[in-house]
Amino acid sequence: MADDTRDKLQALMEEYKNSDPANSVRQAAVLQDDNEHRNLTQEPRRMREDPVAFMLNLGLHYRGTGWRGYKTYIGNKIFYPEFSPRMKSLVIDELADRQAERLATVQKKKNISEQEYQRRMARQRKVLRRELEAVAKGIVDKCVSTMDDIRNVRFFAFALNNILVRLYHQGIHIKESQWVELKRVALMAQQKKQSLILAPCHKSHIDYLVVSYIFFRLGLQIPHIVAGENLDLPILGPFLKSCGAFFIKREWGGNGLYKTIMEEYITTLLLEGMNLECFIEGTRSRLGKLLSPKLGIVKIVLDAIISGRVSDCFIVPMSLGYDKIIETSSYANELLGNPKEKESLWGLITNTRILQLKWGRVDVRLSKPFSLRGWLEDQLNMRGSMDLTNAGQKSILLKSLGYRILSDINAVSVVMPSALLGTVMLTLRGRGVGRSELIRRVDWLTKVIRSKGGQVAEFYGMSTGVVVDRTVSIHKELIAEQKVKDLLEPTFYCVNPFELSYYRNQVIHMFVEEAIACVALYTVVKLGGSKVNQRMRYTDLLEEISFLSSLLKLDMIYKPGGVENNTRRTVRWLADNDVFEVSDDGWVTLSDAERACGRENYDFLCFLIWPFIDSYWLAAVSLFSLAPPNRPTQNKDSVKADMKVFSNRAQALGKTLYYQGDLNYLEAVNKETLSTAFSRYQEQDIITIQRHPTPKSWIEISLTDHYVPERVNGMLMPQGALWDLADRIGKFRMEGKNRRDSQTVSTRVLRLAEILAEENATPSANQKTLLKKRSADKARL
Repeated sequence: MADDTRDKLQALMEEYKNSDPANSVRQAAVLQDDNEHRNLTQEPRRMREDPVAFMLNLGLHYRGTGWRGYKTYIGNKIFYPEFSPRMKSLVIDELADRQAERLATVQKKKNISEQEYQRRMARQRKVLRRELEAVAKGIVDKCVSTMDDIRNVRFFAFALNNILVRLYHQGIHIKESQWVELKRVALMAQQKKQSLILAPCHKSHIDYLVVSYIFFRLGLQIPHIVAGENLDLPILGPFLKSCGAFFIKREWGGNGLYKTIMEEYITTLLLEGMNLECFIEGTRSRLGKLLSPKLGIVKIVLDAIISGRVSDCFIVPMSLGYDKIIETSSYANELLGNPKEKESLWGLITNTRILQLKWGRVDVRLSKPFSLRGWLEDQLNMRGSMDLTNAGQKSILLKSLGYRILSDINAVSVVMPSALLGTVMLTLRGRGVGRSELIRRVDWLTKVIRSKGGQVAEFYGMSTGVVVDRTVSIHKELIAEQKVKDLLEPTFYCVNPFELSYYRNQVIHMFVEEAIACVALYTVVKLGGSKVNQRMRYTDLLEEISFLSSLLKLDMIYKPGGVENNTRRTVRWLADNDVFEVSDDGWVTLSDAERACGRENYDFLCFLIWPFIDSYWLAAVSLFSLAPPNRPTQNKDSVKADMKVFSNRAQALGKTLYYQGDLNYLEAVNKETLSTAFSRYQEQDIITIQRHPTPKSWIEISLTDHYVPERVNGMLMPQGALWDLADRIGKFRMEGKNRRDSQTVSTRVLRLAEILAEENATPSANQKTLLKKRSADKARL
């Protein structure tokens, strides 16, 4: 062997052996608090470029050298040959025991002796266990993780390091002090055989990989991951199960046995001190901002604590931030109503074209872990006596927990350069912006976010100009430089505002209250004229803010304290920052400083929320298409429409209004926000939703009686409760020259709604099947 090759091998060995700064996992758990950021990934050795180094690295992972061995970690034991058989047995045994106890309790009432009672119970348990094994084995085998062989997770870590660093060439960054605190809590939980419940936001399929890689790299028990059954694919599915994943169905309601087994399995994981990872949003956010909480798994965990079966566990809210999300283009297509592209984690990580791209960095942040039992006790003390056997009262607690987790995620989320740039680009008037102005606004936004207690990704000494240039290069399909000759400076414009809005929405939680307050004031600002004409009484402003806050409550996450306290604090912040001016006698208007700078800060805040207001307005006017069509034999009840078909038609209405100039934002037609708007209108008793189980689960939508619009001479008119709602939302929308004549707008909108009303009156395929079934049932009677 040549001397240079031998020296190279020895150097590589030393590098890999000494790459972990902590000699012991337990010592790492009590390291002094350190605020420095750390990149966890290593530059991969590629087979084609350096086969010797590649094979050496692979061998070190296979043999488990240093941290790659995963031999000592904080948490209860995983990865041993009998792990999954033992977990399956525990689930079946517990189900049999509980059923036997229920049956034995009935028998005990027959005044039999204690000895006979125990004998019968043991016999009953054996019979039930055999029956459960026969009936439930398939479900248990499918759902239980198979963490039996540590070699799988070592290879997993090796592959992930290579995949992630190719995708995100600037690495995976953490804040050291947060993970030192998590290790301290994890060590305490291990001693009490308790679990960590990891609750990350969900932005990409990559989330699964990032969290597990970090836990492996830092010596923490790898979590069991709640994953959708769409990931249970040949080859990939079994491998993911061997590294902690377990796959669940989206709907459990129609299968009582499946629901019981899944609840018991999750409870067993908690009893065994296994860490559990579940995405509080339930699905990947296609909008960039957090979605409202989905509480199925959280309910199982909370029930286990309330019942006393599990002593405690620790909730760990997590934020994952990416310079670029792999799936954003497919998200945009889905939101526009195009057929969903068939995609998978396997497809993403094996796409060689994607693996050649360099998409910046990933930042992972943790909120401070909190005891679920401690949180529950605090809630009960604060709320007074609550009956936890009452489903309604338990639901209140559950929602409170869900929003607490979301709030904690928002509080620690890092605003990435992509979010900074996307926000600035989409909150400026005009068709483009010069590089110097773009840099100035990014600097301003960074400063404001930090002043509000938010976190911005570290630039590591790079100037803002360099960060802007690098971000533009990563997102060249969204932001481009004008190539027109004779421009005096580099000028950038939005290529795809719809897709870029994904990154803007990552910032909205920082300013949601301020944005709503500004749009509320806009109802007088848009009138123009003197300063006196553009002012509003504080009480009137509060009323408008209350209406908007209530309207958008399913889409936005507000700070705790209620609308009055939030409004008081928000108006004070806007006044302190020279956006608002508040007189001693209770008038609110724009400040002189804000007028002098061309309303740039005020407009910035309005631009953040206007697309959502457009969506809710569109959802409201689309409901006119549920009016009974103009037919002599038609009754006056609302049309019942197939929800999926109706939503597609609402999007078609929105696209028509956008291209005709009556809707400002194409993103207002996105089906995610429209769906949330319809959910809110259901809560407000504007629409009724009826679920049908066959042929497949589907939904019918109709207007409640009070909101059914009336006709005058056969024509829909801009009047009545539904129009009042649309009109009130409409006054907050951004003014446009095509919409200044509200009478003209109403005529155009209602004419288009008439077209859809005729279509909605025609039964869909699901409705035809339902009608046939009802006719057959009636005939049998």
